[in-house]
Amino acid sequence: MKRSSPGGMMTRQAGRTAGPPGVPPNARPPAPGGQVLTTRVGLRMPARMAYDEWERAGHQLAGVLDSSSWWLGDWLVYGKDHYTDRYQRGIRAAGLSYQTLRNYAWVARRFDLARRRPALSFQHHAELASVRTEEQDRWLDRAEEARWTTKQLRAALRASRQDRRRPRTPAEPSGRLEVPGSRLRRWHEAAEQLGVDFETWVTATLDSAAASALEDAGDPGRPVAVTA
Repeated sequence: MKRSSPGGMMTRQAGRTAGPPGVPPNARPPAPGGQVLTTRVGLRMPARMAYDEWERAGHQLAGVLDSSSWWLGDWLVYGKDHYTDRYQRGIRAAGLSYQTLRNYAWVARRFDLARRRPALSFQHHAELASVRTEEQDRWLDRAEEARWTTKQLRAALRASRQDRRRPRTPAEPSGRLEVPGSRLRRWHEAAEQLGVDFETWVTATLDSAAASALEDAGDPGRPVAVTA
């Protein structure tokens, strides 16, 4: 794939990778005979081009496009940090959109170079820019392992957020109560002293305690007796 030399074009031939660093290594140029010439206003495609060569050219162009988002973001971050009073003049001189650059720079700041995943796109990272750092790494791991598209990552994030907002249903009370043996024997003795069935005594005692607690809750001014 050819690009202009100093005037704006750069040549890429089989077995050689020239041009800006950062283009994915698997984005290889088309083989000789199927060269694509890039210009400022479009592509010059060969009259005859094998499908594999055409596909490789698309992969390369997509890699350059994705990498350029990182490049421009890092470029603006550097300008803001080093030329606080002049960086906007540099943006105008380059003919770039400040709003777009600002979005790129925001993502670039949220992910330092060591944390960026080459296997994932800039847009994958942009989807996670607003979450906490530890969550970013966790979601990046999941997206990379599952080979999610940006759309799939966005859907997974949305589902996770909805799940966190969903009210939790209180668990149904269990029908079993585990009680130490010594306490259970004491309760049996109390029921025998009163001459009533154990289960009847337990139910009546708990009902009485529940009624008292609910009555106290309905009357905040009433003193509550606390027993050990």
